Amino acid sequence: MRERNLESDFSDDVMQEVDAFEGPARDDDPSIRDLTELLWCSIDNEDSLDLDQLTSGEFTENGSTLIRVAIADVDALVKKNSAIDQRARQNTTSVYVPGRVFPMLPERLSTDLTSLNPGEARLAVVSEMIVDANGHIESSEIYRALVFNHAKLSYNGVAAWLEGRTAEPEAMSAVPGLADSIRAQNDAAQRLRERRHELGALDLRTIEAKATVVDGKVVEMHEDSQNQPKELIEDFMVAANGAAARFLDEKRFPSIRRIVREPSRWDRIMLVAEELGERLPDSPDAVALEEFLIRRHKADPLRFPDLSLTIVKLLGAGEYAVATPGSPATGHFGLAVKDYAHSTAPNRRYPDLITQRLLKAAIAGEKSPYTLDELKELAEHCTDQEDEADKVERQIRKSAAAMLLEDRVGERFDAIVTGASGKGTWVRILHPPVEGKVVQGHKGLDVGDKVKVKLLGTNPERGFIDFARVRK
Repeated sequence: MRERNLESDFSDDVMQEVDAFEGPARDDDPSIRDLTELLWCSIDNEDSLDLDQLTSGEFTENGSTLIRVAIADVDALVKKNSAIDQRARQNTTSVYVPGRVFPMLPERLSTDLTSLNPGEARLAVVSEMIVDANGHIESSEIYRALVFNHAKLSYNGVAAWLEGRTAEPEAMSAVPGLADSIRAQNDAAQRLRERRHELGALDLRTIEAKATVVDGKVVEMHEDSQNQPKELIEDFMVAANGAAARFLDEKRFPSIRRIVREPSRWDRIMLVAEELGERLPDSPDAVALEEFLIRRHKADPLRFPDLSLTIVKLLGAGEYAVATPGSPATGHFGLAVKDYAHSTAPNRRYPDLITQRLLKAAIAGEKSPYTLDELKELAEHCTDQEDEADKVERQIRKSAAAMLLEDRVGERFDAIVTGASGKGTWVRILHPPVEGKVVQGHKGLDVGDKVKVKLLGTNPERGFIDFARVRK
């Protein structure tokens, strides 16, 4: 982290500010709505402690669904240019590595005072949206409110219940009406997702290997699989981020958007499709690409994560950019949305905290707390620092994988080729799902080939895993 200009600790000045807080933020502003009686809940990983968002949902009489997304009001305590804010601005993001989190904000804030914890009333910024039967957002409204988390739920627990494998999670059954609320949320999320896919949102399912660390030792790596509750939260966050961008534009405020430009390597994506017997249009077309991906997922689900990974790399990285009111906006190619301002994770992403300050100023009828030049500088800085944090996370995941395999040198594994270029050839073994380089026998291998490899060696410090191809 130090090599990449990321801070790993908090200064005395920052901790003095944190220690001075007597408790969660309070605000007597009469415009803040009291929504503590609504059936708010959080759905997140079992071990998540920094709860940025709550959701609620209910069916309306005309067949639409009213959904609300409450985002923790981090700005209520973390004021612009404070020592805490300057530290958050330095890193711009929390860094998640196996066995450890390096939070953007001190834990007393991110997991307590500014976290939407169960059984606690907290200030929030709420996006309220009406989703019709076709997945269109009929209307949206953004305002400040006091909310109350009635149940902390996990992705896996809600998934098992939705799929009929278990009864309601205990925290859900303890709140009358909450099960119906989650059914309404899930129904709306599916409609939102179907609508975005019709517009060309890409269904990319790469394999993310998650390490389990016990007493400082990597004991397992497993695939972090997708499920309905994860998709629900993703769909609601995309909707809320779009609502935030449109609200700021309507209020004539500049904003920081998360964008993914049309892929410059579309010709290579076309070639990947041709190698699989398909043809894509000559110019970037998200709808055609999504239809191709759907067909490939049905035809070859085993290799689909590797195809997804190839497409992800060819699409290029996302970035932050400033949008001014009324100007044409560069959208997010992969999500098939034009208006997308990161707003839903202010405890762990600095662009979201910036957006929250803009939203609160717009709600109050005040001027923007940031000049256009400030926003442009911050957009570039946040892009750079997020890239650096991603590199740290990837490096440590590689090191964790190398640690897990260091006692298995000489073993043979089934694998799939995930990369082949002048820089080298890489494969992903199936169990555990980790990636390494083929340093012997790689000639003639191409992406998607199934091979058997032998582990030659590992270097945990550098994150190297070296394989040799085993010929039959």
